[in-house]
Amino acid sequence: MLDKEMEAAINKQLNAEIYSSYLYLSMEAYFETIDLSGFARWMRAQAKEELDHAMKFYDYLVTRGARVTLTAIETPPTEWESTLAVFDHVYKHEQLVTGLINKLVDLSISLSDHATNNFLQWYVAEQVEEEESASGALQKVKLAGEDSSALLMLDQELGQRVYNPPVKNE
Repeated sequence: MLDKEMEAAINKQLNAEIYSSYLYLSMEAYFETIDLSGFARWMRAQAKEELDHAMKFYDYLVTRGARVTLTAIETPPTEWESTLAVFDHVYKHEQLVTGLINKLVDLSISLSDHATNNFLQWYVAEQVEEEESASGALQKVKLAGEDSSALLMLDQELGQRVYNPPVKNE
């Protein structure tokens, strides 16, 4: 059985992961409206990945006999000043999520919840990857600067991203 404090914290993280998906979907819509379909595709892949992260928390709660509690999802921004502002937001958001995961790990340690700690280690490693990906995209956008040709080339490059959902062992 999962400790009630841990159950509440994981439910809160489940909500945060759904918000992340919602945020990236909003960023996708923004890029679609300014005709940068490659960046939009990158954000769509990111949105799908975040929803899978949420479902992993959902499934963990169910597996542990805990109650899944879905709450309202905050409305994400819909406008940004520039492509650079969007990718800066992405990077800062991933840093925020890393902090949230780290707090969950800290809680699992304080509760001597070794099963949850083990489960969370996947997210710890995943956040290293998420921050690296966001940072790399941000740096490329910074290098492109105001050069519209470079930005269009980068739009094509990032548009090649394809999300491959994890295979479940069921």
